[in-house]
Amino acid sequence: MAKNLAMKSTKPVYIYDINQKAIERLTSEFPQLKPAKNPQEIARQASTIITMLPETSHVEKVYTDILNDVDTSHLLVDSSTIDAQAARELAKKIATKGTLFFDAPVSGGVGGAQAGTLTFMVGSPSIEAFEKIKPVLSWMGKNVTYCGASGAGQIAKVCNNMLLSIHMIGVSEALLLGTKLGMDPKLLTSILNTSTGKCWSSEVSNPYPGVIPTAPASRGYQDGFSNKLMAKDLRLAMKAASDCGVTPELGTMSSKVFQTLASDKEYDSLDFSSVFKVPKKYHCNTI
Repeated sequence: MAKNLAMKSTKPVYIYDINQKAIERLTSEFPQLKPAKNPQEIARQASTIITMLPETSHVEKVYTDILNDVDTSHLLVDSSTIDAQAARELAKKIATKGTLFFDAPVSGGVGGAQAGTLTFMVGSPSIEAFEKIKPVLSWMGKNVTYCGASGAGQIAKVCNNMLLSIHMIGVSEALLLGTKLGMDPKLLTSILNTSTGKCWSSEVSNPYPGVIPTAPASRGYQDGFSNKLMAKDLRLAMKAASDCGVTPELGTMSSKVFQTLASDKEYDSLDFSSVFKVPKKYHCNTI
């Protein structure tokens, strides 16, 4: 995302991350990316701030830390996946400074981030405010959609990721069954992808190693969307479901599977498509 901003912005782009090696690698490749010492320095240098963080607590801390450094000229965008109510409360807190805050989680994976084709699901104080931030998000995404009031972007994201987790388990089970019955995995995948079983998990991030060369499964399930992050998103989905009195049967079962993977040191950091190679005992114990 930072690379796409660097290539398309006419102004300097300031970046900060706790991983200093990543910062050094980016700034050496793109001199227009300027390293910052902390989030407060970014707030003092840039009028548009975009964050991408693992958990709600991290998001709350960063925006609390920079609150004294922002004003009415700032546009604040959080592209993390967090609790929708937390996003609403954060927007309300930041509004006391006269500052606009947007919850804008993304979909599209590492490949989408690299290609600048992410989908942004945006919760905004108003449609007019959304139009102010849309051009910047379009530098990183192909689809930038106004979802509604603050928190609506997070609602769209948890629904999407709950469905994504179900798809991945389903595709994994279909490929396991087909190959155990003697079918070639590439042939079976080509049939699925020209039939009604086609989905992102079969076509782009196929869980069978070697079927899609660019998928995490073909590089040992490394450098993808980790089981830890999927488990976190599913916890958010289950909380949202509980809050509104809904019981998603398949979502609940999927959540149990990924919570188990996230608590296993062998699987926690692997891409969530590694559910394909989950030992039978996990399925027996959790579903």
